[in-house]
Amino acid sequence: MESTNQSNFFDGCLKFIKPLRLSGFNANAILDSRRKDVEALATVGTTALTGIQSLGQKQIEILSGTMTRVRALSGKQPGQEARPAAASEAVQQAFYATLSDVRELFGTAYWAHSDSYAVISKRVAENVEELRALLQPRK
Repeated sequence: MESTNQSNFFDGCLKFIKPLRLSGFNANAILDSRRKDVEALATVGTTALTGIQSLGQKQIEILSGTMTRVRALSGKQPGQEARPAAASEAVQQAFYATLSDVRELFGTAYWAHSDSYAVISKRVAENVEELRALLQPRK
C-alpha cells in the first residue's frame, strides 16, 4: 500500500512538472531517482527493524541460557559436600559460554548494520551514476 501512495505522489509531481518543460531538465529522470531514494530508505528501515528484532531475540536467548546456567550452578543437593574443583570448572564453563553469547550478539549487530549500509551505499552509487548521466552533454 505504501508503494501505491509513493507512486501516486510521484505521478502527481510529474503532472505538475511536465508543463514546465525546461531545456536540459529531465523531470522523469529526477523524479524516478527520488522515488528510488524513498524506496531505498524504506528498505533500510525494514532492514534496521529486522536487525533490532534479531538483537532482541538474541538477548532473550542469552538471558534464558544464563539463567539456566545459574540455576544449574546453584542446584547443589542437600547433604552433598562442596567440591571446589567442580565449582571452579562450572564457573569457567559459564564464563566461556557468556563470552560466546556476547560474540554472537556482536555478530548479530554487525549483520544488521552491514545490511543497512549495503543498501545505502548501493543507492549512493546509483545516484552518482544517475547524476553523471544527467550531466552528460546531449548530442
